Amino acid sequence: MPIMVEDAQARRDVVAYLGTLAHESSNMDTAGHDLSMVTTAASKEVADLVAKLERVKLDLVPPPMLPLHDQATTGDPKVVVVELTVQEKKWVLDSDGTAIMALTYNGSIPAPAIVAHEGDYVELTIRNPSSNLMEHNIDLHAVTGKLGGAALTTVTPGNQATIRFKATKSGTFLYHCAPEGIMTPYHVTHGMTGVILVLPRQGLTDEKGNSLTYDRAYYIGENDFYVPRDATGKFKQYSFSGEDLNDWVASMHSLTPSHIVFNGRVGGLTGKDAMKAKVGERVLFIHMQGNRDTRPHLIGGHGDYVWETGSFSSPPLKDVQTWFVRGGAAGAALYTFKQPGLYVYLNHNLIEAVEFGAAGHVMVEGGWNSELLQSLYHGSLKQ
Repeated sequence: MPIMVEDAQARRDVVAYLGTLAHESSNMDTAGHDLSMVTTAASKEVADLVAKLERVKLDLVPPPMLPLHDQATTGDPKVVVVELTVQEKKWVLDSDGTAIMALTYNGSIPAPAIVAHEGDYVELTIRNPSSNLMEHNIDLHAVTGKLGGAALTTVTPGNQATIRFKATKSGTFLYHCAPEGIMTPYHVTHGMTGVILVLPRQGLTDEKGNSLTYDRAYYIGENDFYVPRDATGKFKQYSFSGEDLNDWVASMHSLTPSHIVFNGRVGGLTGKDAMKAKVGERVLFIHMQGNRDTRPHLIGGHGDYVWETGSFSSPPLKDVQTWFVRGGAAGAALYTFKQPGLYVYLNHNLIEAVEFGAAGHVMVEGGWNSELLQSLYHGSLKQ
Protein backbone atom coordinates (compact mmCIF):
# COMPACT_ATOMS: atom_id res chain seq x y z
CA MET A 1 0.00 0.00 0.00
CA PRO A 2 1.34 3.50 -0.77
CA ILE A 3 2.22 5.65 2.23
CA MET A 4 0.20 8.85 2.23
CA VAL A 5 2.23 12.00 2.91
CA GLU A 6 0.10 15.12 3.17
CA ASP A 7 2.64 17.88 3.84
CA ALA A 8 4.26 19.25 0.63
CA GLN A 9 7.73 19.69 2.11
CA ALA A 10 7.54 16.24 3.65
CA ARG A 11 6.73 14.83 0.21
CA ARG A 12 9.80 16.55 -1.21
CA ASP A 13 11.89 15.00 1.54
CA VAL A 14 10.45 11.55 0.83
CA VAL A 15 11.21 11.88 -2.89
CA ALA A 16 14.79 12.90 -2.16
CA TYR A 17 15.15 10.01 0.29
CA LEU A 18 13.81 7.48 -2.21
CA GLY A 19 16.70 8.40 -4.46
CA THR A 20 19.16 7.10 -1.87
CA LEU A 21 17.51 3.82 -0.91
CA ALA A 22 18.72 1.45 -3.62
CA HIS A 23 22.41 2.20 -3.42
CA GLU A 24 24.35 3.10 -0.32
CA SER A 25 27.48 3.36 -2.45
CA SER A 26 27.96 4.35 -6.08
CA ASN A 27 30.15 1.24 -6.35
CA MET A 28 27.25 -1.11 -5.58
CA ASP A 29 24.71 -2.40 -8.05
CA THR A 30 21.11 -3.33 -7.26
CA ALA A 31 22.17 -6.83 -6.15
CA GLY A 32 24.81 -5.46 -3.80
CA HIS A 33 27.77 -6.44 -5.97
CA ASP A 34 30.90 -4.30 -5.79
CA LEU A 35 31.34 -2.83 -9.25
CA SER A 36 35.01 -2.12 -8.57
CA MET A 37 35.56 -5.89 -8.94
CA VAL A 38 34.14 -5.99 -12.47
CA THR A 39 37.47 -5.41 -14.24
CA THR A 40 39.18 -8.67 -15.21
CA ALA A 41 41.91 -9.75 -17.59
CA ALA A 42 39.23 -10.68 -20.11
CA SER A 43 37.57 -7.27 -19.87
CA LYS A 44 40.94 -5.58 -20.40
CA GLU A 45 41.42 -7.63 -23.54
CA VAL A 46 38.02 -6.44 -24.78
CA ALA A 47 38.93 -2.85 -23.91
CA ASP A 48 42.13 -3.13 -25.94
CA LEU A 49 40.16 -4.52 -28.89
CA VAL A 50 37.50 -1.80 -28.69
CA ALA A 51 40.15 0.92 -28.41
CA LYS A 52 41.23 0.11 -31.98
CA LEU A 53 37.75 0.64 -33.42
CA GLU A 54 36.40 3.83 -34.97
CA ARG A 55 34.33 5.93 -32.55
CA VAL A 56 31.21 7.63 -33.89
CA LYS A 57 29.18 10.13 -31.86
CA LEU A 58 25.47 9.56 -32.51
CA ASP A 59 23.61 12.85 -32.86
CA LEU A 60 20.26 12.11 -31.24
CA VAL A 61 17.14 13.84 -32.57
CA PRO A 62 13.61 14.24 -31.20
CA PRO A 63 11.05 11.64 -32.31
CA PRO A 64 9.46 10.77 -34.66
CA MET A 65 12.73 11.21 -36.55
CA LEU A 66 15.71 8.87 -36.36
CA PRO A 67 19.36 9.90 -36.30
CA LEU A 68 21.17 9.96 -39.62
CA HIS A 69 22.45 6.45 -40.28
CA ASP A 70 23.60 3.99 -42.90
CA GLN A 71 21.08 1.26 -43.63
CA ALA A 72 23.89 -1.22 -44.29
CA THR A 73 27.56 -1.16 -43.38
CA THR A 74 30.81 -2.87 -44.24
CA GLY A 75 34.12 -3.17 -42.50
CA ASP A 76 34.85 -3.43 -38.81
CA PRO A 77 32.32 -2.72 -36.08
CA LYS A 78 32.23 0.78 -34.67
CA VAL A 79 31.88 2.24 -31.20
CA VAL A 80 28.65 4.25 -31.22
CA VAL A 81 28.79 6.94 -28.54
CA VAL A 82 25.43 7.90 -27.02
CA GLU A 83 24.68 10.51 -24.36
CA LEU A 84 21.38 10.72 -22.49
CA THR A 85 20.52 13.38 -19.92
CA VAL A 86 17.52 12.92 -17.65
CA GLN A 87 15.16 15.88 -17.55
CA GLU A 88 12.34 16.10 -15.03
CA LYS A 89 9.98 18.68 -16.49
CA LYS A 90 6.42 19.81 -16.88
CA TRP A 91 4.74 18.11 -19.85
CA VAL A 92 1.34 18.95 -21.35
CA LEU A 93 -0.59 15.89 -22.58
CA ASP A 94 -3.58 17.41 -24.38
CA SER A 95 -5.25 20.57 -25.66
CA ASP A 96 -7.10 20.92 -22.35
CA GLY A 97 -3.79 21.65 -20.65
CA THR A 98 -3.59 18.42 -18.65
CA ALA A 99 -0.02 18.45 -17.37
CA ILE A 100 2.28 16.11 -15.49
CA MET A 101 5.76 16.35 -14.06
CA ALA A 102 7.29 14.09 -16.68
CA LEU A 103 10.45 12.03 -16.41
CA THR A 104 12.35 12.04 -19.71
CA TYR A 105 15.57 11.18 -21.45
CA ASN A 106 16.84 14.26 -23.30
CA GLY A 107 13.59 16.10 -22.71
CA SER A 108 11.31 14.22 -25.14
CA ILE A 109 8.51 11.67 -24.87
CA PRO A 110 9.29 9.14 -26.10
CA ALA A 111 13.04 9.26 -25.67
CA PRO A 112 15.27 9.62 -28.77
CA ALA A 113 15.92 6.61 -30.98
CA ILE A 114 19.37 5.03 -30.79
CA VAL A 115 20.70 3.42 -33.99
CA ALA A 116 23.56 0.94 -34.36
CA HIS A 117 24.44 -2.12 -36.43
CA GLU A 118 24.68 -5.69 -35.25
CA GLY A 119 28.19 -6.26 -33.92
CA ASP A 120 28.76 -2.60 -33.03
CA TYR A 121 29.62 -1.53 -29.51
CA VAL A 122 27.47 1.15 -27.91
CA GLU A 123 29.08 3.37 -25.29
CA LEU A 124 26.23 4.99 -23.42
CA THR A 125 26.41 7.68 -20.77
CA ILE A 126 23.39 8.59 -18.63
CA ARG A 127 23.52 11.86 -16.69
CA ASN A 128 21.22 12.80 -13.82
CA PRO A 129 21.65 16.54 -13.13
CA SER A 130 21.66 17.76 -9.54
CA SER A 131 18.54 19.82 -10.34
CA ASN A 132 16.52 16.59 -10.53
CA LEU A 133 14.88 14.98 -7.51
CA MET A 134 14.72 11.32 -8.47
CA GLU A 135 17.00 8.36 -9.08
CA HIS A 136 17.16 7.05 -12.67
CA ASN A 137 18.80 4.38 -14.81
CA ILE A 138 18.35 2.64 -18.16
CA ASP A 139 17.34 -0.92 -19.07
CA LEU A 140 17.98 -1.62 -22.76
CA HIS A 141 16.32 -4.75 -24.14
CA ALA A 142 19.21 -5.06 -26.61
CA VAL A 143 21.71 -5.55 -23.76
CA THR A 144 22.92 -8.87 -22.35
CA GLY A 145 23.29 -9.13 -18.54
CA LYS A 146 23.00 -6.84 -15.51
CA LEU A 147 19.27 -6.22 -15.96
CA GLY A 148 19.86 -4.84 -19.44
CA GLY A 149 22.34 -2.35 -18.02
CA ALA A 150 20.00 -1.07 -15.31
CA ALA A 151 22.13 -2.58 -12.53
CA LEU A 152 25.16 -0.60 -13.75
CA THR A 153 23.53 2.73 -14.54
CA THR A 154 21.45 3.72 -11.51
CA VAL A 155 22.38 7.31 -10.69
CA THR A 156 21.12 9.72 -8.05
CA PRO A 157 20.93 13.46 -8.83
CA GLY A 158 24.35 14.95 -9.50
CA ASN A 159 25.83 11.70 -10.86
CA GLN A 160 26.38 9.92 -14.14
CA ALA A 161 27.26 6.43 -15.36
CA THR A 162 28.75 5.01 -18.55
CA ILE A 163 28.44 1.49 -19.91
CA ARG A 164 29.58 -0.21 -23.08
CA PHE A 165 27.63 -3.08 -24.60
CA LYS A 166 27.81 -5.10 -27.77
CA ALA A 167 24.77 -5.11 -30.04
CA THR A 168 24.62 -8.87 -30.53
CA LYS A 169 21.12 -9.17 -32.01
CA SER A 170 19.45 -7.18 -34.76
CA GLY A 171 15.97 -5.75 -34.35
CA THR A 172 13.93 -3.00 -32.75
CA PHE A 173 14.28 -2.96 -28.98
CA LEU A 174 12.66 -1.04 -26.15
CA TYR A 175 14.67 0.84 -23.56
CA HIS A 176 13.27 2.33 -20.39
CA CYS A 177 13.99 3.41 -16.82
CA ALA A 178 13.84 0.62 -14.22
CA PRO A 179 14.79 1.92 -10.75
CA GLU A 180 13.25 -1.03 -8.77
CA GLY A 181 9.82 -2.08 -7.57
CA ILE A 182 6.88 0.23 -8.12
CA MET A 183 9.23 2.96 -9.30
CA THR A 184 9.77 1.08 -12.57
CA PRO A 185 6.18 1.36 -13.88
CA TYR A 186 5.98 4.81 -12.26
CA HIS A 187 8.94 6.05 -14.32
CA VAL A 188 7.81 4.26 -17.49
CA THR A 189 4.33 5.80 -17.29
CA HIS A 190 5.89 9.23 -16.82
CA GLY A 191 7.58 9.02 -20.22
CA MET A 192 10.88 7.16 -19.78
CA THR A 193 10.69 4.84 -22.79
CA GLY A 194 12.67 4.80 -26.03
CA VAL A 195 13.79 2.54 -28.84
CA ILE A 196 17.12 1.21 -30.06
CA LEU A 197 17.27 0.12 -33.69
CA VAL A 198 19.97 -2.48 -34.32
CA LEU A 199 20.21 -3.01 -38.07
CA PRO A 200 21.71 -6.12 -39.67
CA ARG A 201 25.11 -5.26 -41.10
CA GLN A 202 23.84 -6.07 -44.60
CA GLY A 203 20.67 -4.05 -44.02
CA LEU A 204 17.07 -5.25 -44.00
CA THR A 205 16.12 -8.21 -46.20
CA ASP A 206 13.02 -10.11 -47.21
CA GLU A 207 12.42 -13.81 -46.58
CA LYS A 208 14.70 -14.71 -49.51
CA GLY A 209 17.54 -12.45 -48.45
CA ASN A 210 16.82 -9.72 -51.00
CA SER A 211 17.71 -6.21 -49.88
CA LEU A 212 14.95 -3.96 -48.54
CA THR A 213 15.77 -0.27 -48.27
CA TYR A 214 13.68 2.68 -47.14
CA ASP A 215 13.42 6.32 -48.21
CA ARG A 216 12.20 7.63 -44.86
CA ALA A 217 11.93 6.29 -41.35
CA TYR A 218 9.62 7.28 -38.51
CA TYR A 219 9.54 6.19 -34.89
CA ILE A 220 6.17 6.14 -33.15
CA GLY A 221 6.34 5.92 -29.39
CA GLU A 222 3.04 4.93 -27.78
CA ASN A 223 2.78 5.83 -24.09
CA ASP A 224 0.06 5.29 -21.52
CA PHE A 225 -0.41 7.80 -18.69
CA TYR A 226 -2.44 7.53 -15.48
CA VAL A 227 -3.12 11.11 -14.43
CA PRO A 228 -4.93 11.16 -11.07
CA ARG A 229 -8.24 12.99 -10.67
CA ASP A 230 -9.56 14.98 -7.74
CA ALA A 231 -12.91 14.47 -6.01
CA THR A 232 -14.70 16.46 -8.74
CA GLY A 233 -13.23 14.36 -11.53
CA LYS A 234 -10.75 16.97 -12.73
CA PHE A 235 -7.14 16.05 -13.42
CA LYS A 236 -4.87 16.99 -10.54
CA GLN A 237 -1.84 19.23 -10.93
CA TYR A 238 1.56 18.78 -9.27
CA SER A 239 4.51 21.11 -8.87
CA PHE A 240 7.54 18.83 -8.62
CA SER A 241 8.72 15.37 -9.63
CA GLY A 242 7.45 12.57 -7.42
CA GLU A 243 4.80 14.67 -5.72
CA ASP A 244 2.13 12.59 -7.44
CA LEU A 245 3.62 9.24 -6.35
CA ASN A 246 0.81 8.06 -4.07
CA ASP A 247 -1.96 9.25 -6.36
CA TRP A 248 -0.29 7.92 -9.50
CA VAL A 249 0.28 4.47 -8.03
CA ALA A 250 -3.36 4.27 -7.04
CA SER A 251 -4.35 5.32 -10.56
CA MET A 252 -2.02 2.72 -12.12
CA HIS A 253 -3.68 0.02 -10.02
CA SER A 254 -6.89 0.63 -11.95
CA LEU A 255 -5.09 -0.50 -15.12
CA THR A 256 -7.10 2.21 -16.89
CA PRO A 257 -5.01 4.94 -18.50
CA SER A 258 -6.20 8.51 -18.66
CA HIS A 259 -4.25 9.02 -21.91
CA ILE A 260 -2.81 6.66 -24.55
CA VAL A 261 -0.89 8.81 -26.99
CA PHE A 262 1.64 8.85 -29.80
CA ASN A 263 4.78 10.90 -29.26
CA GLY A 264 3.87 12.33 -25.91
CA ARG A 265 0.56 14.06 -26.38
CA VAL A 266 -2.87 13.83 -27.97
CA GLY A 267 -2.41 14.91 -31.58
CA GLY A 268 1.36 14.68 -31.26
CA LEU A 269 1.64 13.35 -34.84
CA THR A 270 -1.05 15.44 -36.53
CA GLY A 271 -1.25 18.83 -38.22
CA LYS A 272 2.18 20.47 -38.53
CA ASP A 273 3.65 17.47 -36.68
CA ALA A 274 2.21 14.86 -39.06
CA MET A 275 4.58 12.41 -40.70
CA LYS A 276 5.24 13.09 -44.38
CA ALA A 277 5.96 11.02 -47.50
CA LYS A 278 5.63 11.02 -51.29
CA VAL A 279 3.98 8.54 -53.62
CA GLY A 280 6.50 5.86 -54.50
CA GLU A 281 8.50 6.23 -51.31
CA ARG A 282 9.05 3.26 -49.04
CA VAL A 283 8.72 4.25 -45.40
CA LEU A 284 9.91 2.39 -42.33
CA PHE A 285 7.60 2.71 -39.31
CA ILE A 286 8.98 1.66 -35.93
CA HIS A 287 6.31 1.32 -33.23
CA MET A 288 7.17 1.04 -29.53
CA GLN A 289 5.02 0.44 -26.43
CA GLY A 290 6.56 0.00 -22.99
CA ASN A 291 3.53 -1.43 -21.15
CA ARG A 292 0.49 -2.39 -23.16
CA ASP A 293 -0.14 -4.48 -26.26
CA THR A 294 -1.00 -2.39 -29.30
CA ARG A 295 -2.26 -2.95 -32.86
CA PRO A 296 -0.77 -0.52 -35.41
CA HIS A 297 -2.80 0.01 -38.56
CA LEU A 298 -2.38 2.41 -41.48
CA ILE A 299 -5.80 3.40 -42.80
CA GLY A 300 -5.60 3.30 -46.60
CA GLY A 301 -2.32 1.40 -46.56
CA HIS A 302 -0.76 -1.84 -45.40
CA GLY A 303 2.34 -3.37 -43.98
CA ASP A 304 4.17 -4.62 -47.07
CA TYR A 305 6.82 -6.18 -44.81
CA VAL A 306 6.30 -6.44 -41.06
CA TRP A 307 8.69 -7.57 -38.33
CA GLU A 308 5.98 -7.89 -35.71
CA THR A 309 8.25 -9.04 -32.87
CA GLY A 310 11.01 -6.63 -33.85
CA SER A 311 13.46 -9.41 -34.72
CA PHE A 312 15.21 -8.83 -38.06
CA SER A 313 16.67 -12.35 -37.95
CA SER A 314 13.12 -13.64 -38.48
CA PRO A 315 11.55 -13.38 -41.96
CA PRO A 316 9.05 -10.53 -42.23
CA LEU A 317 5.33 -11.03 -42.55
CA LYS A 318 3.97 -9.76 -45.86
CA ASP A 319 0.90 -7.74 -46.86
CA VAL A 320 -0.42 -7.24 -43.33
CA GLN A 321 -3.47 -5.12 -42.56
CA THR A 322 -2.94 -4.72 -38.81
CA TRP A 323 0.06 -5.93 -36.87
CA PHE A 324 0.56 -6.69 -33.20
CA VAL A 325 3.23 -5.13 -31.00
CA ARG A 326 3.58 -6.69 -27.59
CA GLY A 327 3.82 -4.50 -24.53
CA GLY A 328 7.48 -4.10 -23.62
CA ALA A 329 8.61 -4.31 -27.24
CA ALA A 330 8.92 -2.50 -30.56
CA GLY A 331 7.96 -3.67 -34.03
CA ALA A 332 8.76 -2.47 -37.54
CA ALA A 333 6.90 -2.24 -40.83
CA LEU A 334 7.71 -1.11 -44.38
CA TYR A 335 5.13 0.36 -46.72
CA THR A 336 5.46 1.91 -50.19
CA PHE A 337 2.86 4.66 -50.59
CA LYS A 338 0.82 4.34 -53.78
CA GLN A 339 -1.71 7.17 -53.40
CA PRO A 340 -1.53 10.77 -52.18
CA GLY A 341 -3.56 12.29 -49.39
CA LEU A 342 -4.13 11.86 -45.67
CA TYR A 343 -3.45 8.49 -44.05
CA VAL A 344 -4.31 7.79 -40.43
CA TYR A 345 -1.80 5.71 -38.51
CA LEU A 346 -3.39 4.44 -35.31
CA ASN A 347 -3.72 1.79 -32.66
CA HIS A 348 -6.66 -0.19 -34.04
CA ASN A 349 -8.22 -0.56 -30.67
CA LEU A 350 -10.44 2.25 -31.90
CA ILE A 351 -11.52 3.25 -28.41
CA GLU A 352 -7.91 3.87 -27.47
CA ALA A 353 -7.28 5.67 -30.78
CA VAL A 354 -10.33 7.95 -30.78
CA GLU A 355 -11.08 8.43 -27.10
CA PHE A 356 -7.60 8.23 -25.57
CA GLY A 357 -5.38 9.71 -28.28
CA ALA A 358 -3.47 6.81 -29.91
CA ALA A 359 -3.57 8.13 -33.48
CA GLY A 360 -1.41 10.13 -35.88
CA HIS A 361 -1.37 11.25 -39.51
CA VAL A 362 0.79 10.72 -42.59
CA MET A 363 0.49 13.37 -45.33
CA VAL A 364 1.49 12.02 -48.73
CA GLU A 365 2.19 14.09 -51.86
CA GLY A 366 1.91 12.88 -55.45
CA GLY A 367 -0.44 11.98 -58.28
CA TRP A 368 -3.61 9.94 -57.97
CA ASN A 369 -3.81 6.42 -59.45
CA SER A 370 -7.40 5.85 -60.60
CA GLU A 371 -6.69 2.21 -61.34
CA LEU A 372 -6.28 1.57 -57.62
CA LEU A 373 -9.33 3.58 -56.54
CA GLN A 374 -11.90 5.71 -58.31
CA SER A 375 -15.19 7.28 -57.22
CA LEU A 376 -17.98 6.14 -59.56
CA TYR A 377 -21.00 7.83 -57.98
CA HIS A 378 -21.82 9.84 -54.88
CA GLY A 379 -25.26 11.38 -54.57
CA SER A 380 -28.91 10.74 -53.82
CA LEU A 381 -30.39 7.27 -53.81
CA LYS A 382 -31.01 5.92 -57.30
CA GLN A 383 -34.38 4.44 -58.23
